[in-house]
Amino acid sequence: MTDSPVPDPGVLPTTARTGRVELTSAAEDLLRRLTATHGPVMFHQSGGCCDGSAPMCYPRGEFRVGAGDVLLGHVAGDTPFWMSGDQYAYWSHTHLTVDVVPGRGSGFSLEAPEGVRFLLRSRLLTDEELRRIDSEPPLPTGADQGA
Repeated sequence: MTDSPVPDPGVLPTTARTGRVELTSAAEDLLRRLTATHGPVMFHQSGGCCDGSAPMCYPRGEFRVGAGDVLLGHVAGDTPFWMSGDQYAYWSHTHLTVDVVPGRGSGFSLEAPEGVRFLLRSRLLTDEELRRIDSEPPLPTGADQGA
């Protein structure tokens, strides 16, 4: 009997789903540099204070995802993008685009020393996207990964 490999807890399956989040080319370039420096990373969007409205980028495994957090998808290949459940309740009808702009963001997010910050831009999901989402299983949560 062969043991199956243990999946990376930051990378849960979200294949064949309607896209919920993507990166601009500038954000993808920055993410590539951050990954080269820090190894695999993840995004988390909370609804907290301070920079809670900005997506935060952390080394994967250094931020504990909560049971109620929702995995919106993966960007730039296998980089997971998580959102707090409360925040997701407000943003569930939108498609998010992660961009990067000049300015100082949170000191906790990996891009802070670069003099730039990640920023979310959003648009409403189309009627067709909403219909597809209604037919898909629920998005994975932190509870699915054992948080």
